[in-house]
Amino acid sequence: MKKNILIACFLAYFSTSFAQQRIVTTDIKNFWQAYDQIKLTTDSAKQVDLINQHYIQKGTPGLKALMQVRNYNAQGFVNAIKNYPQFWASVRNNTLKADDYAKEIEKAVILLKELYPELKPATIYFSIGALRTGGTTLEDKVLIGAEISMTDEKTNTEELQKGFPHLPGFFKTRPIDGLVFTNTHEYVHTQQKTTIGNTLLTQVVIEGVAELLAEKSLKVASPNPQIAFGKANDAKIKVAFEKEMFSSSVANWLYNSPNNEFKMRDLGYYVGYAICEKFYNLSKNKKAAIKEMIELDYNKEEDLIAFVEKSKYFAKPLAVYKEAFEKSRPQVIGIKEFENNSQNVDVNTKTVTLYFSQPMNVNSRGFDYGPTGEKNVLMVQKVLGFSEDKKSFSYEVKLEPNRHYQSVVTERFRNEAGIPLKAYLINFKTAE
Repeated sequence: MKKNILIACFLAYFSTSFAQQRIVTTDIKNFWQAYDQIKLTTDSAKQVDLINQHYIQKGTPGLKALMQVRNYNAQGFVNAIKNYPQFWASVRNNTLKADDYAKEIEKAVILLKELYPELKPATIYFSIGALRTGGTTLEDKVLIGAEISMTDEKTNTEELQKGFPHLPGFFKTRPIDGLVFTNTHEYVHTQQKTTIGNTLLTQVVIEGVAELLAEKSLKVASPNPQIAFGKANDAKIKVAFEKEMFSSSVANWLYNSPNNEFKMRDLGYYVGYAICEKFYNLSKNKKAAIKEMIELDYNKEEDLIAFVEKSKYFAKPLAVYKEAFEKSRPQVIGIKEFENNSQNVDVNTKTVTLYFSQPMNVNSRGFDYGPTGEKNVLMVQKVLGFSEDKKSFSYEVKLEPNRHYQSVVTERFRNEAGIPLKAYLINFKTAE
């Protein structure tokens, strides 16, 4: 009997020790001290000095990681403070409640460890960002942007309508009520091999694992509206997703606005969740299923496909969808001014015009170095833009004699539906 009591006490102590001292909130207090100082001066240079002195230089490793992941800098923080005064005034009190949530989050981590005993320690940092994330991760750090994740329907959004049109609707869902769930979701990400997928399917599975396991550990339904909406509209969502699942672009499905055919943002979370839920429900050994989901090598395509097919979420083998996707992609079908791979292009050529097989999205484009690197890159001197039918794109160049030029027309070029271009190598030499 004594032995059992000792074991129970040890487990209780171990669980508590595992979670203690892993939630850090000091960045929030530092931000508001900097904020109050900045509001006292109109000197822009001094404002930047103040945010550096009182916030960034005092910042935790979590703040530094958040700045790295979201490319935040001192001027960006100052701009956000100056541009959205009503927003900041309305969100302040909520962000100062972070310590009140610490014990609940600690309990959530212990519950997650019960599901996945191999859970590695991670530190949760509450910081203030510049409105570009409510939560993300970097290595063993959970990074919470409290100015987004701790909002509610009372948060003033009038100033955000233009720059952040997706946030007013999001705040109405009371993100602060899902704060423990959000932290649990993000904690799962610290356990995965990667949080960056190389295809849309990969990325939604990464998010779906975290969403499902937050539900299972907390024994509550996801507070995120995408999940309930997805369950009510699964068939239509699945048909649309099947067309893009092998795309390198997540723009139509993740981290996006509600300006889509479903009028609901981030539906990729639902698709990933649905895949993982079906896999979990079909698995006889639930702990083994959880372990497999967390430890999956997501960017190893054969492993990912095997996992998704075990879920039986999609009606056909994934190879069928991949083949259909490749056939749907736009291509560069020619160059107006010369034939690609030519060895004697006229050095007086001033313009390059690319012809596409489909009308393209005029707001999306990108070029990169070719295989021979920067030394031979064909630089864009001036963008002339797309033709009226959106099937050609022109830009000015400056050529030198007897030179080898290369440039990759990248997948950042997309058609009107958001399907990425098949990358195309422009490769030629100029005449002497």
